[in-house]
Amino acid sequence: MNMIQEAESLLKRLHAQDVEFVIIGGICNVLHGVTLVTQDVDLCCRFVPENLRRLEAAVGDLHPVHPQTPQKLAFVLNDRLLRELRNIYLRTDLGVIDCLSEVAGIGGYDAVRQASVPVALSFGQCRMLSLDALIRSKETLGREQDLAALRQLRAIRERAGQ
Repeated sequence: MNMIQEAESLLKRLHAQDVEFVIIGGICNVLHGVTLVTQDVDLCCRFVPENLRRLEAAVGDLHPVHPQTPQKLAFVLNDRLLRELRNIYLRTDLGVIDCLSEVAGIGGYDAVRQASVPVALSFGQCRMLSLDALIRSKETLGREQDLAALRQLRAIRERAGQ
């Protein structure tokens, strides 16, 4: 299974569990036409207990672990984490998924959702950052990989006449 297939499988699972999310980052770049390869699924999620529980159910059988902890701790939510988490970084059997509560240059989940557009995927409709919102986010971050994507995103917008 290649990275795009793995990403789509992860998104399909989240969609099936009714997880509230917006596609951001590398997959969003690809959906807008950027040719750079991405290695993970970046999402902005609503960080409320019921949505986080749906996320946990969607990936629970994929052996999710926190890759940034030395012990690679298993992803298991408790009441404290449901209240305190703002970002979740997971490695699963289907790849890496990063769930953020906000996006640089855009804001929290509600602002990100408002700055998103629908995208039809093989399993159903999801939402992704609009081209303009994605450009704004990349400009705000200014990391090397964001600047590379930014050049292509601006060219895509120019060709579309926006």
